[in-house]
Amino acid sequence: MTIRVGTCAWADHQRLYPKHVKPAERLAYYSQYFSLVEVDSTYYGIPQRATVQEWVRQTPADFRFDVKAYRTFTLHDRGAAPVDEVRRQMRDFMDALDVLADAGKLGMVLFQFPPWFVPSLKHVHYVEQIVEAFSSYAVAIEFRHRSWFSNSARASTLRWLRELRAVNVVCDEPQIGNGTIPLVADVTNSRYVMFRLHGRNEQTWYQKGLASSQQRFDYLYGKDELTALLPMVQRWAHQVSEVHVLMNNNQADYAVTNAQDWQALLGQPVRSREVERVESKQLSLFDGESL
Repeated sequence: MTIRVGTCAWADHQRLYPKHVKPAERLAYYSQYFSLVEVDSTYYGIPQRATVQEWVRQTPADFRFDVKAYRTFTLHDRGAAPVDEVRRQMRDFMDALDVLADAGKLGMVLFQFPPWFVPSLKHVHYVEQIVEAFSSYAVAIEFRHRSWFSNSARASTLRWLRELRAVNVVCDEPQIGNGTIPLVADVTNSRYVMFRLHGRNEQTWYQKGLASSQQRFDYLYGKDELTALLPMVQRWAHQVSEVHVLMNNNQADYAVTNAQDWQALLGQPVRSREVERVESKQLSLFDGESL
């Protein structure tokens, strides 16, 4: 029973790194604090083997990478790429995944589908195809349209994910409209749970014209909020082999601060940082920093 804590991406957390740490050295420095990271850059582009080999070299043997699937595979490009091109991309992507897998450092492959990806026979079939294509890996599925878990759909969605042996990604996020999903804590895979915390900033969730995606997740969890979630995480630890807790509130120092809050709550070692950490507190929705 292992609970790993980390953040989504490592490059975003500039306040974690002292000035003497070069960008190319950040992953190695990050891995001194956490045993897990989610690779988000793979959503935007498929890495070269040499790049992934460098990730392996920079991290300890017990470090794990959860890898976000390339955007074409989650239909964010709305299937614009030719079939032959998608097949080539999948081969290249799996080639990169295998570098991590061969080193024993691959956790889950995260497929986060777009908000318009609603329950339908076509979409159900597509998810099944994806799970089959990536059957050599642990596949985690995150839906972003509420209808997958609304009313009676919740039970059927969870039953279907269990049949596929896919990991139901548990999300904590604002509860506003169809572009958010409820916190569904059900386990659908005996090996893994993935818990992604996106923050609870209602004002920025649908806001257009943001300077970066970080602003969407502009929210620092208070310790009382994380403490309220602790029994759920501890319960998972008795149900699966590994629980991955990932902070995606990547504005300022929030993700790193809250990840270390989790370490403290779980009784794990918390490494002191060379730079000043943000005081963990719940932000007011009218606080100027959260706008």
